[in-house]
Formats: sequence, structure tokens, C-alpha cells
Amino acid sequence: MIALPPTWFVGCGNMAGAMVAGWRKADVDLSQAIAIRPSGFPVEGVRTVTALPEGSPEFAILGFKPQKLDEVAPALADKVGSGTILVSILAGVEAESLRRRFPTARAIVRVMPNLPVSEGRGVVALFSPDADAALRDRLAALFEPLGAAIWTETEAGLAAIGALAGAGPAYVARFIAALAKAGEQRGLDSGTASKVALETVLGTALMAQARGEGMADVARRVASPNGTTEAGLAVLDADGALDRLIAATIEAAARRGAQLAQEARKP
Repeated sequence: MIALPPTWFVGCGNMAGAMVAGWRKADVDLSQAIAIRPSGFPVEGVRTVTALPEGSPEFAILGFKPQKLDEVAPALADKVGSGTILVSILAGVEAESLRRRFPTARAIVRVMPNLPVSEGRGVVALFSPDADAALRDRLAALFEPLGAAIWTETEAGLAAIGALAGAGPAYVARFIAALAKAGEQRGLDSGTASKVALETVLGTALMAQARGEGMADVARRVASPNGTTEAGLAVLDADGALDRLIAATIEAAARRGAQLAQEARKP
């Protein structure tokens, strides 16, 4: 059984909570983990406290909003010792900004998960300027139960995965909702339309993964020449409409990430 080492979840909102849920589902031992939440609202499967405990953790996972970094950092920095690995899931906050606030940490690790980690089907991007090979292997083993754990060599690579996978579930949700709405416009009741849209997207993804197919191959297999599917694809493909829309969407997410990074660079 995989066990999380002595770990503090400093803040445990949606994303950190999804990580906890994914580890619980994978039967990871969380007995040495503590969630620190000023509200005291419990996190299932993890002991929850309202203030920083005594001592220093082996892992400190930053799971609060990036804008609260300078509110939380001073007190936490006193608890981060030379044996502490600081793991940040704060969007846009660069490793150098974290190192400046936590100078004694053994290593700074940035992690960009997405919400499907709660089901063990997420994406977890990792970056560290100072983690050695052994620590990288250890972290990969800890995060693999949550989904695809991918080490990146640059923060630009981490940001790219974050803009795509981190924000992606929201965009996929919008697509599924639009597909369902189109079904309603064709006369389906809302419950049926939503179920059909969700199962269609889920089934397509699972089929493509099982077959190892690219999306272009999937589309070609579904679309008969001069058939109904091809007529619909012509609308999506006209002047690269869908590609341009998605590119603009991802660019907006990446631009906001860059703004958060700039804000965190300030003292």
C-alpha cells in the first residue's frame, strides 16, 4: 500500500480536496496527513485542524488561493524546515517566488492537477528546479494513483499543461452542456439530452484510449462520406472555427496564469 508521508494540506479547497478523494479511492494511507483549515470544516479521510500544528511536516502542500500566499507564508515559513518538501498547487506562482518565501525548504515542487484526480483519471503536471532524481521518482509514485503524472523540465511546460488540463474540464463541461442543449432543441427532454451528451463524450474518450487512436482517426471512422456526421463536421471545420475558438480560450487561461505569476513576484 502507498502511504502519504507526514503531510500538511495547508488549505484544502476544491483541488486539494479532489487529490485527497483520489488518494482515498486508490486506498492510499492518509493516516499521517493533516488538513489545516481555519474554518475547521472537516476533510473526509484526513484529520482536520484549524491552525498550524507543532513541528515540521515532511510534505507541505499549499492548497489555498494564490492571492493568499503572503497572508499564509510568514507563519508557515517558520514550520518549513530543511527536511520539508514544499508542494505548491497555486496556479501561476513560480518556484522562485516560493523559494523566496520559504528559503529553508529542502525542495520546491510545483504541481498542477485537475479535478478528475478525484476519480483517479486526472492529469498531474510536476516541475521542480531542485528535486533530485530520487525525489522525482518518489513524487511520481505518489501522484500516479491520481492519473497521468507528467514531469516537465520548464515552468512554461507546466503552465501549458495547466492551461490545457487544469482548465480543460470546465471547457469540456461547457461542450457537453452545449451538446445537450442542441438535443433539447431537437425535442429531447433535458434529462435524456444531458445523459446522451455525457455518455457520448465519455464513451468516445474511453474508446479512443482503448484503441490508441488519434481524434482525427475517430472522426473519420464516425463520418461516412456525404453523411450526416460529415455535414456537421463541415460546420465545426469551416475556417478553422473550432480550432480558433479553443486556441483563444486556452490563451485567455494562460494569460491569467501569467498575471498571477507577475503578482506573486512582488514582495
